[in-house]
Amino acid sequence: MGRLFGTDGIRGIANKDLTCELATQLGRAAACVLTNKSNRHPKVLIGKDTRLSSDMLETAMAAGLCSIGASVVTLGVVPTPAVAYLVEKYKADAGVMISASHNSYEYNGIKIFSGDGFKLPDDLEERIEDIILGKSDISDEFPDEAGIGTVSRAENAVRDYIDHVKNSVHFALDGLNIAIDTANGSASATAETLFTELGAKVTMLNDKPDGINVNRDCGSTHMEGLIEYVKTHEVDAGVAFDGDADRCLMVDEQGNFVDGDFIMAICAMDMKSRGKLAKNTVVGTIMTNMGFQRFCEENGMEFEATKVGDRYVLEEMRLSGYNFGGEQSGHVIFRDFATTGDGQLTACQLLSLMRRREGKLSSLATLMQRFPQTIVNLQVTPEGKLAFYTDHKVRAAIDKVTETLGRDGRIIVRPSGTEPLLRIMVEGQDEALIQKLANDVADVIKTELC
Repeated sequence: MGRLFGTDGIRGIANKDLTCELATQLGRAAACVLTNKSNRHPKVLIGKDTRLSSDMLETAMAAGLCSIGASVVTLGVVPTPAVAYLVEKYKADAGVMISASHNSYEYNGIKIFSGDGFKLPDDLEERIEDIILGKSDISDEFPDEAGIGTVSRAENAVRDYIDHVKNSVHFALDGLNIAIDTANGSASATAETLFTELGAKVTMLNDKPDGINVNRDCGSTHMEGLIEYVKTHEVDAGVAFDGDADRCLMVDEQGNFVDGDFIMAICAMDMKSRGKLAKNTVVGTIMTNMGFQRFCEENGMEFEATKVGDRYVLEEMRLSGYNFGGEQSGHVIFRDFATTGDGQLTACQLLSLMRRREGKLSSLATLMQRFPQTIVNLQVTPEGKLAFYTDHKVRAAIDKVTETLGRDGRIIVRPSGTEPLLRIMVEGQDEALIQKLANDVADVIKTELC
C-alpha cells in the first residue's frame, strides 16, 4: 500500500476508499502520535463540511480518538480555515477537518492540523501511517475505562471564526452589492452573516446544502452560474467558494472571471504600496500564470514558485519569512492573518481594498495581462500515474512541445495530488496553438497510459 496522505490529507470515495474503519484507525493513530507522558488526554477539534458522509466520518474519527484517551470537541459545519484558526484559539493539540474540498459529494477527506494551526508535518503524517499500516504497535496505548476520552460541542465556533475574519478587515464593505456562491458547502454556515455584518448588501446563491449538492454545478469549480447572475444583475462583484471555503474566485462587475492569479496581483500590488509585502516577494506555484511572473518583474517584486499545493506555498512562506502567496485555483494565504488558505478572508481583503480605493474590480484587474492557458485533465489508474514518470513516448511528446514553444510558453504535466488524474497545462501567446499542443500530448498519454 502506498502513502495514505496526499497533498491535502487523506481523500477518497466515502464508505469505499475512506471507510469508517479507516477513520477510526486514523483517530487512534493520531491520538497516539499526539499523546505523551505529560499529555495523556490531548484535546482535538473536529470540523466538517456539508456532504452526507461527513457525520459518519466525524463519529468514526471521534471514536478512534476517544479510544486512546483524547478529548474531542466538535465544531459542526465550519470552513477548513476555521479549524486552523480555532485549534490555536481553543488551545487544542490538533484539529481535524472532514471535507473533500472541491470534489463532488461522494468523495470525502480528512486533513489534520497541528496545535499551531498549520497542516500536520510530513514526519507526523508518516508516524500516523506507520501505525495504520501495522508498522508500529499501539496495543499498549489503550487506556482503562477511566482513561477513555469524551466528546463535547463548541457552541460558539462559527461566531468565533466570523469575528476573527471581521477583525482582519480595516475598511468596511459599506455600499458594496455582492453575490456569493457558497457551493452548498461550509461557507453556507458563515458567509451571509460575515459579509452582511461588514456592511455589504448580499445575495446568496447555492447556500442550501442537502448533503449531496455540494459543488454540484456551482461554486469555484463551476463559475458559469455566478457569471451569468452578475451579467444579469447590477452587482459590484461575484464571489465563489469551494466546498470547504478555503479557496475563493471572483467575477467582476462586467461578468469577467477573476482567478487566483489576478486576486494575488491586485492584493500584492496594494500590499507593496503600503509597505506590507514582506521581503517584496509573492509565493506561487509552477502553475502560476506566466503573466503574473511578468507582472512581478515589471513592478519590482520577487516571485518564488513551489510545487502545486497550498501546503508547499505555505512551507516556503514559513521557511523564508514571506507573508503572501497562493495558487491560481484561489487558495490565497495572508500569513499576517491566517495559517492556511482562507476563501472568505481573501474575499474580505479584496472587497475592502476595492472600497478603500473606490475602484471597480474590472479596473483593478487590468494591472496584469494573463497568458492564454489551457488545461486538459485525463483520468488514469494509479499504475498510469506512476508510469507517467518513465514512459519514453510521453516524455518525448512533452519535450517536443517545450521545443515548439521556446521562451514564449511552457508545458507542465503532473499527476493530481487529490484525484486520479493527470493534468496537462500548456501556456503561451497563441491560444489555438496551445490548445492543439495540449491535445497532442493528451492523445499520446491516452494511448500509452489510459
